[in-house]
Amino acid sequence: MKNAHSLKQPALKAQDIVVTAKVAVSEDRATLTFAGLAAELFMSASEVHAAVQRATTATLLGREFGELTVNRAALMELLVHGVRYVFPAVFGPIARGVPTSIFTSPLAEHFEQGDDLLPVIWPHSTGDIRGMSLCPLYPSVPLACLRDPRLHQMLALVDALRAGAARERELAMSHLAKQFL
Repeated sequence: MKNAHSLKQPALKAQDIVVTAKVAVSEDRATLTFAGLAAELFMSASEVHAAVQRATTATLLGREFGELTVNRAALMELLVHGVRYVFPAVFGPIARGVPTSIFTSPLAEHFEQGDDLLPVIWPHSTGDIRGMSLCPLYPSVPLACLRDPRLHQMLALVDALRAGAARERELAMSHLAKQFL
């Protein structure tokens, strides 16, 4: 047994949610290697490996027949009850970027997007709209989401849980449960 002074409390990082979300939305199991996930998420393979290790310790990820699997119940519980406290929304200035939260599918259909309502975006130079910037869970999220619409939808729902009002969070929970978890 280890000395009590040598024990270290593991803690999730925001990129662990991104990696877990990517595993959850992946339909091609062949891309679920560290190198494949790293390429898809614009992270290093060592960052992905560390994220998988932390997510596995937190029981968000597991292995079945050698393949990464998502503990969907645990992930849903964390997203619904903890993500807004563990990874709170940080807003910034008006910028150009990629829409998130209620300003992208599937939540956009539930809200009227009037001229007086500024979209919430992840800042990114190739983004096509201007709005209030929201710090993404990881810097490469906008680029990864531009390449993967399912990941974009899931992380936009996560942002609705992080930054949204009660109705937005309720709709996000419903869509996460139906589509991904």
